[in-house]
Amino acid sequence: MITFDPDALEKRAATLEEELGAPGFWDDQRRAAAVSSEHARLTRRLERYRRLTQEYDDARELLAMDGEMAAEIASTIAPLRSELERLQEDALFSGEHDAGDALVTIHAGTGGTDAQDWAEMLLRMYLRWAADRGFETELLEASPGEEAGLKSATFTAKGENAYGILKAERGVHRLVRQSPFDQAHRRHTSFAQVIVSPLLAEDVDVEIDEGDLRIDTYRASGAGGQHVNKTDSAVRITHLPTGIVVQCQNERSQSSNKQTALRILKSRLLELEQEKREAELAKERGAAQDIGFGSQIRSYVLHPYQLVKDHRTDHETGNTQAVLDGDLDGFVREYLLARAAGKVL
Repeated sequence: MITFDPDALEKRAATLEEELGAPGFWDDQRRAAAVSSEHARLTRRLERYRRLTQEYDDARELLAMDGEMAAEIASTIAPLRSELERLQEDALFSGEHDAGDALVTIHAGTGGTDAQDWAEMLLRMYLRWAADRGFETELLEASPGEEAGLKSATFTAKGENAYGILKAERGVHRLVRQSPFDQAHRRHTSFAQVIVSPLLAEDVDVEIDEGDLRIDTYRASGAGGQHVNKTDSAVRITHLPTGIVVQCQNERSQSSNKQTALRILKSRLLELEQEKREAELAKERGAAQDIGFGSQIRSYVLHPYQLVKDHRTDHETGNTQAVLDGDLDGFVREYLLARAAGKVL
């Protein structure tokens, strides 16, 4: 199991400090920004580790002095365990973009109105979970369904390790429940796809041939202001070679929406290349993995019993409402540990 290694972080932080003070360091602005960002990130981790260690030592000393306070001390240090687990997560990220921000797109799949309602439920779940994690989110696009829910939605999540963490959610999510849209209340199964890409910096260059793009403008149709502000300048871009479609409708001008949509497209194209590399790795390991729309990673069963189960790690819980309210940390952590151990891609 990979663990948090403060000594290794101390050495790396010292190396970066030397680089920060080297002559001509700021001559290469992009490299300087990357080094500064990594140094700040490592410094924050070390400060958290020292604080947690000090709080634990203080609690242990207090317990030694007064054993009758054991119950009170135990409740005091309980939050430390959760913080320590998140600190240990940091050791699980090794990808080029893992430490950066994320772009998340949700598409309703098979299941008609139920699938569109499921897509909206997933959006709510992720926004709540992201808020609990301390990520800053921004909804870029939400296309309402014909009767209810959403056909698609795209949001950004900004914060430390946002992409590395949210990668755990890539794939198809399956919902089984009694349909509120079926008068007979029969059990329905519906699907939604979650796509997670690294949110590239605006100055990152990803080559795109303008001839490969179809750009359409349309009037945004937010659900009564529930999701996005209505504008007359929404932009949809289709990348013809891959079929990737991105859109943005939350900016005030058409040019701003186009710029944001292009940034989303670049992120999606980069993620597509990473998925292809992962598929090749899976073949080399003899473990072919379907990374397309049919790859079901998790099931949320609300009827005839209550269970959320991740099919990659077998992690499960019967508290379905807590999960739908954003309690995803257990699923994310199990996936990250399994990925670090080479059990999943």
